[in-house]
Amino acid sequence: MINIKQLVNDEQCYQFIRQRRWPDGVSCPHCQSQQVEGNGNHQKQIARKRYRCLACHRGFDDLTLTIFSGHHQPLKVWILCLYFMGLNLSNQQIAQELDINKDDVQKMTSQLRESIFARLPVPQLSGAVEADEVYVVAGHKGNPEAVKKGRKGRRNRLKGARGRGTLEKEKPPIFGLVERGGQVIIRMLENVKQKTISPIIKQIVNTDTLIYTDEYNIYSRLKSWGYQHKTVCHGKGEYARDEDRDGFHEVHVNTIEGCWSLLRSWLRPHRGISQEKLPFYLALFEFVYNIKCRGKSLLNDLIELLI
Repeated sequence: MINIKQLVNDEQCYQFIRQRRWPDGVSCPHCQSQQVEGNGNHQKQIARKRYRCLACHRGFDDLTLTIFSGHHQPLKVWILCLYFMGLNLSNQQIAQELDINKDDVQKMTSQLRESIFARLPVPQLSGAVEADEVYVVAGHKGNPEAVKKGRKGRRNRLKGARGRGTLEKEKPPIFGLVERGGQVIIRMLENVKQKTISPIIKQIVNTDTLIYTDEYNIYSRLKSWGYQHKTVCHGKGEYARDEDRDGFHEVHVNTIEGCWSLLRSWLRPHRGISQEKLPFYLALFEFVYNIKCRGKSLLNDLIELLI
């Protein structure tokens, strides 16, 4: 765990990166050899050390081949930006905190979210797993060419059409799987059908796992896919059922619905996320939910994921 106040110091920033990137000693990012020697410092960023690989004879520095390389903003600004993203601040709030241009923050947060999305680990779920879907309004903010011709402008806080949504209706479905006491997986889909959820379930959930759902008919083939399946009927006012009479109401999907409540709160400060960018916001939420920590502890995990 680190003290966020220390990150205003360039030397401590680079030391922090070196410790996370090379805990067993500096190695070449090109060939992974540990036969390296120091090669001075960066001309404009003195705290940024340079090295030369004795195996492949290529030069590199502390940030080579990382998300933080090749930008005009100093490393401490990137790390503080990542810290504020972990606190779920909007781009405008981050710009105010860092006292930099909002457009620069937009580019930085977009690159960081996309990098998190690309590196996000995919766990295997087992035991008791819950599956459910939720729908959010997401149009084409910043991409007017993708807006359907003839669509009327939205009013009243971007409310979408009633009922189940699709990408085409600008109300994309978010499909989620959560292992009780474990991790969650969430994916934006084009629509919610058996053919769209089947590949995700088969990839992520171990065969013969017990999956709890509501009575939506897209889950009707879970048993034929090799899973145990129990349902709770929300239409009849049933939200949890004690099926084995042991006093514990184990048949429910309350865990994943609690996740949806947190997701709505997570998306709210960002006010109008486009469906092109939504998967990247979902990836950061998924990572934060699964790490189960915030603040300085989360920053450590985010840095290790990115480098």
